[in-house]
Amino acid sequence: MSKHVPPPSDDDGDRIINEPLTEALSRRYLAYALSTITGRALPDVRDGLKPVHRRLLFAMRQLRLDPNSSAKKSARVVGDVIGKYHPHGDSAVYEALVRLAQDFSQRYPLINGQGNFGNIDGDNAAAMRYTECKLTEAAQLLLDGIDEDAVDFRSTYDGEDEEPVVLPAGFPNLLANGSSGIAVGMATSIPPHNAGELIDACLLMLDAPDVSTADLMVHVKGPDFPTGGVIVEPHASMVETYETGRGGIRTRATWTREDTGRGTYQIVITEIPYQVKKADLVEQLANLIENKRAPLLGDVRDESAEDVRLILEPKSRNIEPEVLMESLFKLSDLETRFPVNLNVLDARGTPRVMSLKEALRAFLDHRREVLVRRARHRLGKIEARLHILDGLLIAYLNLDEVIRIVRHENEPKAKLIETFTLSELQADAILNTRLRQLARLEEMEIRREHGELSEERDGLLKLLESEPRQWKLVGVGLKEVKKVLGQETKLGARRSIFADAPDVDAEAAMEAMIPREPITVILSERGWIRAAKGKVDDPSELKFKEGDKLGFIVPAETTDKLLILASDGRFFTIGCDKLPSARGHGEPLRLMIDLEDQVDIIDVFAHKPGVRRVLASKAGYGFILNEDDAVSARRAGKQVLTVDKRGAVPTLAVNGDHMAVIGDNGKILIFPVAELPEMPRGKGVKLQAYREGGLRDAAVFTAETGATWIDPAGRTRVWGEWRDWLGRRAGAGKLAPKGFPTSKRFKPK
Repeated sequence: MSKHVPPPSDDDGDRIINEPLTEALSRRYLAYALSTITGRALPDVRDGLKPVHRRLLFAMRQLRLDPNSSAKKSARVVGDVIGKYHPHGDSAVYEALVRLAQDFSQRYPLINGQGNFGNIDGDNAAAMRYTECKLTEAAQLLLDGIDEDAVDFRSTYDGEDEEPVVLPAGFPNLLANGSSGIAVGMATSIPPHNAGELIDACLLMLDAPDVSTADLMVHVKGPDFPTGGVIVEPHASMVETYETGRGGIRTRATWTREDTGRGTYQIVITEIPYQVKKADLVEQLANLIENKRAPLLGDVRDESAEDVRLILEPKSRNIEPEVLMESLFKLSDLETRFPVNLNVLDARGTPRVMSLKEALRAFLDHRREVLVRRARHRLGKIEARLHILDGLLIAYLNLDEVIRIVRHENEPKAKLIETFTLSELQADAILNTRLRQLARLEEMEIRREHGELSEERDGLLKLLESEPRQWKLVGVGLKEVKKVLGQETKLGARRSIFADAPDVDAEAAMEAMIPREPITVILSERGWIRAAKGKVDDPSELKFKEGDKLGFIVPAETTDKLLILASDGRFFTIGCDKLPSARGHGEPLRLMIDLEDQVDIIDVFAHKPGVRRVLASKAGYGFILNEDDAVSARRAGKQVLTVDKRGAVPTLAVNGDHMAVIGDNGKILIFPVAELPEMPRGKGVKLQAYREGGLRDAAVFTAETGATWIDPAGRTRVWGEWRDWLGRRAGAGKLAPKGFPTSKRFKPK
């Protein structure tokens, strides 16, 4: 039975919008992008918070979760946040709450968490029904003055309540705790810093507004990560980073050598880089040992309790600790690079990248605005109170008449206003005064309060009229904050230290640990690679997978680097000590390097420092390459030869003074090798001209010994008349001599 579909109503036509799809999508996507940038990913430069963090702190303030109060369930806080201010998922809000409570994530935690809030190993926090939380003193500093009209408020998403646009921010939280986020088309990454150092820099800016970034960095020496570590980024590089707002900071683990007796030792890691999970780091180091990528490291174990304590044992006691650590810094997350991108929302809500000076200036401007608004709010309260006190003093001066009016008049309020020229507020205050407050002492107390408030009002008026006074008071406030978060306090003491990376050749030390033994590298046509010990006398006895056969066989040593040339002109480098053994069929080469399926292997040879080779493409262009310029540690290889879709040809060692090339058309051209330029990369120069086809093969020989070729039977043929084919590079050449192989190659492929 078919389902009945009601006819369209007359109102449906109003919901149909006629417009191009591209315009509709672009407009809606732009709205989404702006919402992500301003409402989720980027922090505000003034308080350093994203909306979810700001709403969390404000909701906890409304719940009176002050540092001195008892904690409440995190589920209660999350419920208030998503119900009143933040209409998103509870898991996302709870994750934000947890991060604000983690002392290894936040330099100055804003939430005091009670219960399991996760750990540096990467374990998750307990469910929000099991944990409790309240605000910290640092959070109180951010919220101080929020009830005194210090900041603007806006309606919540449902219009039933109000939330702050920004917090008063008693300290530069943006730089103190840092921030990270990915928006649409932009991102932010700000490392945490020492609040005491930031306040010192702010005080310097108050005294000298035109101070330079270098002068500011006398106080702000660099990031101060909650997990400590050693910052090895050069000072000049950090100055440039803080000047432009973009850059990176290299951080290393903190380690010490611990003697274990009889000349042996172990390395103890006590601090790891920021945002590195300890459990993942241990697993990474174990994998390096298992895959033989860290030949200097013998063992790793985790002896951590509350503090970090990772034990690294060297392979041999003869290995220098500095050499071992330098090798591990290059291979693992014991050294990381924290990206710096000071992309924030300014006071107008516009995203832009700021320098250190601009970020601190924006914070100081915000503090001055908060100070002025709080002063105006206080001034209004004082004037309202003085207005009441003025009315009460009139009543005390005319007490008998006031009593008479109250006792005998039908409308005493109106009569009081008429008789003493009072306002309604003053008249209400007089009528609400209790009989016992008419004592003489009470009058003296009112006069004392009136005098104190009048004096405070005069001071506030002077403050609001003088910008220098305002800036001076901003500085006084920052000095008070420094007593709570300064370097002398337990929370504010610097954790990350600075040092220069030692000049140690770890690679040479690692290579020295590899035993030097002869091997034979075997690469099959389908790309399976292995290394057999010693020399393979009879390649025909080698076994391969069904349908596969020998592609390349290369004599080498375990200390050599294997250079692999692909048809797209890229060179790949693999250490021969890292090759699988020849007991099986080996491993696919494409798992070791990033080589696409459509790209073929053209040549394989062991790298010899200083050796020169002729590199050529099938299009007939080439140059001389020093093998040292082909070595690269990247899995993606190194682009050396520029080729077209026809690809490259195998390389030739430059062990002669003349070069012979033959094209697909069967013509041979011989020219001096000196006509080829030596280049580190590029297309090269034209070797031979072709009307059709391209380069088939090439050979290098000396004029003294003469040119040769190898016939199909494997016999070497001497080419006595090779000089008849001698010409200039880029010429067409002449047809090959009689008896030259029909394969058009100097050697069988």
